[in-house]
Amino acid sequence: MGNYYFTTRQLTVGYDGVPLIRDITIDVEQGEIVTLIGPNGSGKSTILKSITRQLRMLGGQVFIASEELKKLTHRALSTKMAVVLTERMKPELMTCRDIVATGRYPYTGRLGILSPADEAKVESAMEAVHALDLANRDFNAISDGQRQRVLLARAICQEPEIIILDEPTSFLDIRHKLQLLSILRGMAKQKGITVIMSLHEIDLAQKISDRILCVRGDHVALSGTPEAVFEESAIRRLYDIDQGYFDPMFGSIELPRPEGEPRTLVLSACGTGIPVYRALQKRGEPFAAAILYTNDVDYRLARLLATEVVEAQPFMPIPDAAFEHAMELVRRCDRVIDAGVAIGETNARMREILEAAKKK
Repeated sequence: MGNYYFTTRQLTVGYDGVPLIRDITIDVEQGEIVTLIGPNGSGKSTILKSITRQLRMLGGQVFIASEELKKLTHRALSTKMAVVLTERMKPELMTCRDIVATGRYPYTGRLGILSPADEAKVESAMEAVHALDLANRDFNAISDGQRQRVLLARAICQEPEIIILDEPTSFLDIRHKLQLLSILRGMAKQKGITVIMSLHEIDLAQKISDRILCVRGDHVALSGTPEAVFEESAIRRLYDIDQGYFDPMFGSIELPRPEGEPRTLVLSACGTGIPVYRALQKRGEPFAAAILYTNDVDYRLARLLATEVVEAQPFMPIPDAAFEHAMELVRRCDRVIDAGVAIGETNARMREILEAAKKK
């Protein structure tokens, strides 16, 4: 199995003996974060349930630290792997602390009695996810987001070598999404715990993951580093995006541009145009943007939202063709918005464009 901690070989998963996804190959080093992304119903949860033995594998092999998954006893597996799935637990008469404490059961005797050391680990795990204030509350009486934190604390308390999570951020607000992902990153990078999870928020997946698996149809469509996977056309194909855009540089999702002949020209640079572009888009007004160097942050958004973009190559004087195009837009548009242009030696011709706009 090489130096990989977790591997699958020709894994086939599905339900009731019917294959859904075939020939899944995953190679994960210890302490890496691997994220499955893809449309709803593409099979991400099926893969996770199969590698955690919630579902019977239909083919192939899974290895954890060179040990084959199906040969591990339940107790041995529970000391290596912790699982946080999306199913809603409905335990009766259990506090949040009781739930977290179940993470220690693989290490206790038959009576499940926790030692003082176990109790300390329960306390530490709840503190790690900022859930100490929930300790004595009924698990069924807290919010979905609070439940998610408690279940993560239970997984931490289990002291696993690998943790599997199915959409762990689904019920969390932005503060707790970032908090949870920061905890997972700390577990992976500081403690060497391997993390495999699915996420709907591809912008977060791009920022936290070491490896990405794109799941679509009956196969893994693409896998690799975030830099290799998060390419605009690849994400468009994966999710069948035909309305709007995904910008891999900033991990942002953009609504479609307003269509039509631009009646507004926006002159900007270095981010000054972004709020103007968004305001015009919300109002459904088609607009043009000029003159933008292709390394300018404004250019990244203008190319998605503007109906016309006048561009120039970085660090070069504005060429005649771009200058004439911008002047033609000044003449053609009903208004010109100066969003703020810092003018230097290379873009000195912007002064002439601004003056022409003022005269008109």
